[in-house]
Amino acid sequence: MWLIFATIGGAMLFYATEWVPIELTSLGALVALILISTLLPQTGLSAEQLLIGFANPALITILALLVIGQGLIQTEALAGLSEKLVRLWPDNPMRVVILALIIAGAASAIVNNTPVVIVFIPLLASLLAKRNLPASKFMMPLSFMTILGGMTTVLGSSTNLLAAGIAQQNGIESVSFFSFAIPGLIMAIIGGIYVLFIAPRIMPDNAGDTIVKQNRNRQFITEIRLSYGHPLIGEHTVGGMFPKLTNLTVRAVQRGKERFLPPFDDITLKSGDILIIAATREALTQALRDWHAFEDTGSINTQEREKGVMLCEALVPPSSRLIGYGVDQSGFMAQHNVLILGMERRSRMPRQLMSEIRLEAGDVLLIAGQPSAFEKMRGLQDLIVIEWSASEVKPRGHALRALIIFFLTVATIASGISATVVPAIIGAFFMIASGCLNIRQAARSIDRRIIMLVGSSIAMASAMQSTGGAEFVANGVIASLGTSSPAIIMSGLFLLVAIFTSFLSNNATAVLFTPIAIAAANSLNVDPLPLIVAVILGANASFASPIGYQTNLLVMSAGHYNFRDFFIVGIPLVIIVWIVFSLFAPYYYGV
Repeated sequence: MWLIFATIGGAMLFYATEWVPIELTSLGALVALILISTLLPQTGLSAEQLLIGFANPALITILALLVIGQGLIQTEALAGLSEKLVRLWPDNPMRVVILALIIAGAASAIVNNTPVVIVFIPLLASLLAKRNLPASKFMMPLSFMTILGGMTTVLGSSTNLLAAGIAQQNGIESVSFFSFAIPGLIMAIIGGIYVLFIAPRIMPDNAGDTIVKQNRNRQFITEIRLSYGHPLIGEHTVGGMFPKLTNLTVRAVQRGKERFLPPFDDITLKSGDILIIAATREALTQALRDWHAFEDTGSINTQEREKGVMLCEALVPPSSRLIGYGVDQSGFMAQHNVLILGMERRSRMPRQLMSEIRLEAGDVLLIAGQPSAFEKMRGLQDLIVIEWSASEVKPRGHALRALIIFFLTVATIASGISATVVPAIIGAFFMIASGCLNIRQAARSIDRRIIMLVGSSIAMASAMQSTGGAEFVANGVIASLGTSSPAIIMSGLFLLVAIFTSFLSNNATAVLFTPIAIAAANSLNVDPLPLIVAVILGANASFASPIGYQTNLLVMSAGHYNFRDFFIVGIPLVIIVWIVFSLFAPYYYGV
């Protein structure tokens, strides 16, 4: 038992300090547990028992839900809803984000918080992307708000239902739908103030977001040729701008030999006009997807149109033979079957047609084509394809498919007609089979840190329970509090459960401590309900680590978080809800 304690303590130390990667710490803890079980067979542990965490339904559920969420992001299925939210306060994006988080927290009171987080991750990601806000500032608050909301009713989380069920098995029928609604609501309100207004200020601005933001702000020069039937023909200026091009900066309109410069006064676009535009990659992608801005994409969408278009950036190296020549669209299309959408040059922003701009070393071209075309471009000496910049533009037709799959999955999970893992796996399968995702995108959505973290944490929990360590600590603390008042016992039990739920799952903690709480109440000759509530709310206070609750694991990848980030932001929240519970709950229950 003490060897297990030492292993878990060492793992927590390495997780918190991140001296080595999370994956290596998880694997090292697993190896230590396997060695202990092999050298000391009296522990009752086996390698099979320790490794079974990697086949745990909770882990499989999380991975499947990540795939489903990626399908929504790739198809931008929730873009319409996010755009409606953004339009509420166009000049104050923080209000929109706070409103979305409050809605998520309120919904978690009546719907299990896991499907709520599944819904809001892609929605929040879309909101943040449109307003250039870092995901790392708000994804963890999303998980925390749903956990706080889930503290108010029995339906709020699986932990609540599980603890109520165990209490019923022990003859305690007093845990009803609203048994802890008032103390839970007080904790949710005060904790929510911290989550909404303080946590984002101490949340890390992770490197993953910085890269995205830099790429999003990069401006490409491009041109749009208005051939017959183009959707921009007939567009008229309003206040010197084109309403349909508010996300793009029109630098010039070329009409024959005449060139119009901004501000544009009383111009109606005609067939044959050429628009010279500066825009971010995100804006160009949006124009390509929404209204087929670039007519030449038809030639790269012949047999594989349903699979969408891939965008990639390519660097002109100093030794390139393209230097000094203009952009030859027809030549590129004939030779490589790709279209040049734009060119980025850090030194200046020209107002010329792309064919008139002479390429220089260091220029970056934004090119569009099929994945097979980019495969053939690898190894070119004249143009270096930057593979990490590749992204795929799915036709909007896939959004409806993704939404149908998503809502059927969430509805099945929320109904409880089957174990969560079943609809999650089926939903992930149909996301890929229907073309909303390809295998590469699905594989990229799975975070290896989560796999190792969950697998090793389940192994540590199994080892602690098998060797009697969990029961030893729980009984020892309860015994030390035995002579105290019921109010002190409630407070101590809440804090103990909140600590345990940081490295055991909250469900496992509820299963362990609910019978202990009932036994303690019987020995004190008091109503067991207040102590059971202390266990339920303490098990929900899983803010200090990603292990505690699966919503934390879901946002860990979306927000690019490390284990330490949950320590820094979550521990103050645990302390806040513990203090609120200790001051209010004993008074409310009259103990």
